[in-house]
This record gives sequence, C-alpha cells and structure tokens, in this order.
Amino acid sequence: MEVIRAKCAGACYGVQRALNMAYDLVDQKKPAFTLGSLIHNPQVVADLSQQGVHPVNDVSDIPQYDNVAQSAAVVIRSHGVTPEVLAEVNKAGYEVVDATCPHVARAQKAAAELAQNGARVIVLGEAGHPEVQGLQAWALNAGAKVDVVGSAEDIPAGLYDPVGVVVQTTQKRATLDAIVEALTAQGLHPIVKNTICAATSQRQEAAADVAAQVDAMVVIGGRNSSNTTRLAEICEAVCTRSYHIESADELQETWFEGCERVGVTAGASTPEDQIAACVLRLESM
Repeated sequence: MEVIRAKCAGACYGVQRALNMAYDLVDQKKPAFTLGSLIHNPQVVADLSQQGVHPVNDVSDIPQYDNVAQSAAVVIRSHGVTPEVLAEVNKAGYEVVDATCPHVARAQKAAAELAQNGARVIVLGEAGHPEVQGLQAWALNAGAKVDVVGSAEDIPAGLYDPVGVVVQTTQKRATLDAIVEALTAQGLHPIVKNTICAATSQRQEAAADVAAQVDAMVVIGGRNSSNTTRLAEICEAVCTRSYHIESADELQETWFEGCERVGVTAGASTPEDQIAACVLRLESM
C-alpha cells in the first residue's frame, strides 16, 4: 500500500513557536503553567505536563512560590487570551511568556481596530473556541457590539453600517465569502479583515489534493483542534474513507482493506513525530 503525504501538513509556525517557548522553560527547570491547553493536541499537552509545564484553567489555580527566583512563568497559549486575563496575569506579577500565535495576535489587533473605528464587529468562527473568545473580547474591550457567527445563516437581522468582519484564523475562505455575500445582500458595505492564516489555507488545499488521489485518507490531530476537524471535513467531502485520528495506535488494518493508496495529512497542532509514527504504521500494514 502506497502512502502519500500531503505536501503541506503538520505543525505550523505559530504552534512550533509556542512549543519551542514551552520546552525552553522545561530546559530552564522553571515552574511553568499555561492558561488552558498550550495547543489543541492532548498528547503534547500531556507530555509538557509530565515535564513541568502544567495547564490550568485560571490564574488563581497557580500555586504561590515563596522563593522569588522560583516564581512561576505563565505561558499565554497559542490561541491567545482576553485582555482581562492578560491584565490579571501581569497584575499577579508572574513572568509572562507570550506564545500567542502572531497570526492570532494580528486578528486580535484587527478586531480592536474595527471597534475603535466605530464598527459593529462580526467575528466569523466557532462560538466558545478560545481564539474566538479572545477576538470577541478584544472587540468588546474597544467598545464594539459583537456578534459571533459560524455561517451566513447566523447573521442577525437589522444590521447597519459600519459593520466589520474579522475571522478566526482557521476558518475556510469559502465561509468568509458567504458571510460577505450575505452582508452585501442586506445592503451593507462590510469592512473585511481577512485574518485567515495562510498556513490553514495551504493545508486545506494540500489535503484536498491528496484526498482526490487516494482510496483512503488519514487526518492526524487533536479532536479538539478546530483546524484538524476542518481538514477532516474537507477530506471526507472528497474521499469517503477518511479517518480522523490522534495517534498511530488508533489505526486499524480493516480500514484499508483493498486500498492501493492511502493519503496522510495533519492539522497545524500536530508535531512531526506524531505524523512520522502514523506513516510508519501505515507502511508496515
């Protein structure tokens, strides 16, 4: 069985940057905590926790240290946090290691700028997702009324200009186009900040390309990962035998009976060693 790997797959720049920053703290043997999961990859989060970089839900969950030299570092996760949380960390006096993905930071800035210019802000993204919560908060903090929409059907009625649109970095361009079309159909002139990360688009295009060439498709990444879930949806639309897994241990030989070629892609939160393990397992079948 031939294994074809997508040309663009796996950990993106922002994720790799966050991982490097976290593992630097491991090397320093410094007590460290992340506010929420550093990235949406359960295996990586568990490994970091075993090595001393622990996820916590709130700043108040961080233990107090008597020794100043041993005071904790707080890592801001790649998805970013709200302005209120950032202020709370700074007020508490912890060392701040800002691992916010630069593309997410750009989206946060865009949301705030739209608000500062008096626009009602439409955030295109998944309600409840950490990145989307951050975008919403940055716009609210700058004085805007904010609506989070997942599709054109979610756009509220009665909008009026100025309306601005900012996008969760892992969304599909087609969804953004549909949002803009729906707003324009209401007679509006939306100010669009296309904050979709290029790495997301590249992974989606590469995954679709491979899925069209194979008998089965494997998508590797956390089930809590927005961009990996979206990759799985794209692959399933092209190749019905598509499987979303988190690790090589989940692969089953029965999935690939009769397959001559199988494709492999991975989400932006999936490190290279996890991809390599899955490819090796597939090649050994």
